[in-house]
Amino acid sequence: MVQEKQLIGAISAGTQSVKFCVFRSQETKAIAEYEMKISSHCPQEGWIEQDPLEIINAVKTCMTKVVEQLGEQSDKVIAIGVTNQRETTIVWDKTNGAAFYNAIVWSDIRTDSTVDIILSKVPDANPHHFKHICGLPISPYFSAFKLKWLIYYSSDIKQAIRQGKCMFGTVDTWIVWNLTGGTDCGIHVTDVTNASRTFLMNINTLNWDPVLLHTFKINENILPEIKSSAEIYGYVHKSFPLPGIPISGIVGNQQAALIGHNCLREGEAKNTYRSGCFLLYNTGTAKVFSSHGLVTTVAYKFGKQPAIYALEGSVAVAGAAIKWLKNNMGFIKDVHETETLAKEVFNTGDLYFVPAFKGLYAPYWRKEARGIICGLTAFSTKHHIVRAALEAVCFQTRDILEAMNKDCGIPLNKLMADGNLSQNTLLMQLQADISGVPVFRSQTVDVVPLGAAIAASQAEGIEAWDLSQEGRQVVPNDTFLPTSTENERDARYTKWKMAVQRSLGWAVNKSKVMTEERYRMLASMPGGLFLLSSFVLLVLSQLSLGQ
Repeated sequence: MVQEKQLIGAISAGTQSVKFCVFRSQETKAIAEYEMKISSHCPQEGWIEQDPLEIINAVKTCMTKVVEQLGEQSDKVIAIGVTNQRETTIVWDKTNGAAFYNAIVWSDIRTDSTVDIILSKVPDANPHHFKHICGLPISPYFSAFKLKWLIYYSSDIKQAIRQGKCMFGTVDTWIVWNLTGGTDCGIHVTDVTNASRTFLMNINTLNWDPVLLHTFKINENILPEIKSSAEIYGYVHKSFPLPGIPISGIVGNQQAALIGHNCLREGEAKNTYRSGCFLLYNTGTAKVFSSHGLVTTVAYKFGKQPAIYALEGSVAVAGAAIKWLKNNMGFIKDVHETETLAKEVFNTGDLYFVPAFKGLYAPYWRKEARGIICGLTAFSTKHHIVRAALEAVCFQTRDILEAMNKDCGIPLNKLMADGNLSQNTLLMQLQADISGVPVFRSQTVDVVPLGAAIAASQAEGIEAWDLSQEGRQVVPNDTFLPTSTENERDARYTKWKMAVQRSLGWAVNKSKVMTEERYRMLASMPGGLFLLSSFVLLVLSQLSLGQ
């Protein structure tokens, strides 16, 4: 039974910010919210880290500010949901609550060598070897590779595991553990959507998989308990605002956006345009194992109801390419200029930009790819490059839509859109033109907190939101219809695929062969001839072993 005027809170911990919002049941617009930016650190190229303490402190501050906004209305909050950046990995000491290392962010690519180790253990180095178990390709994207890296390089973590005081979690787990008391009996849990992104959960049983745990040599004792996306896990500790309120929803941020868009029926899809792009296609209770480069993931599981699955395609670099144009190239002073600059030219002048700064994610999964700009002429300007950067987001999205069509056999007839980058109206029109699919942009920039609130409202004992066909509310949106012909968009897409092919194979492993320069350097060192002869003998022995 729907109870009017009940309030549901939502903690949204994204890659760039933390937000706390409060919604009235059945309403899609927050009545109170507060947001704080989160800093990232890049100690080496390709490494991205965040301070776990900064994340939880931001959660506390945002909750405090919203409670102040609500005043006496805060007494009407009946539940809180949590949504989070996925795959980001945190390991901490359960005796004192201190993280052993910074959070390794989802887009961090330091685990390339870890990926190579795992690939060496599977037949034909097949990156899709474990797809039937976890739905995912072998890639540095997923949490297990980050966790294995941490265990390998940190003696403190190894010792803590032996002593039984090490905890692992994605950001949702870290927040809920602290929110429910931390060292004072905090709850160590995650939900099926986040667990499905670790590379350690069996997509069929929804439990930690012994084969995967053995492959990564990870002790199950450090892992959180896997729960549904909507049930009461615990209650807010007295050290936080809203003490005693049940935490009744956990869902990864992209799955939360799917819920927020009300894409709750099979065949419905959404794309979130941020620093990366994440396109999810609801496949209902059926698990579709992609043969065209997509991942199978859990969309959500409300309490005891069957799990709902999705196909997902992830684009590593979308809005991040615009920031690169601003920060690295100086082409623009503000990211909001991109629409104006791109409109100053009618097209890209046959120029294509593949922003594979960290390799390519779906549907290619080529970690050695690197960014290229091709088709430059003497007439090319920064305006053409800026427009090509916007088109790159759309082409990468079309890559995923093409793969989904091949896997499911049913072309998508509309695409829901949200995220900061979706506010670029030219981008949305380009997306409709390049994909040939109507795009419906949410008038609410961020629907992720709404999805978390809806999930929290579905828990047994809360049940404060009607999701029936008659009762469900839809976020208002703007519509963008394709204006290009099929021949036009297919011709341009063919050129895009040519550009992608040229981006592959750049970041190759360094050769073991000694260069002439290294030969001279080594020979000139004290004892260099001895070292040089030892090196030669080592190389010869490796060659004799077929290495």
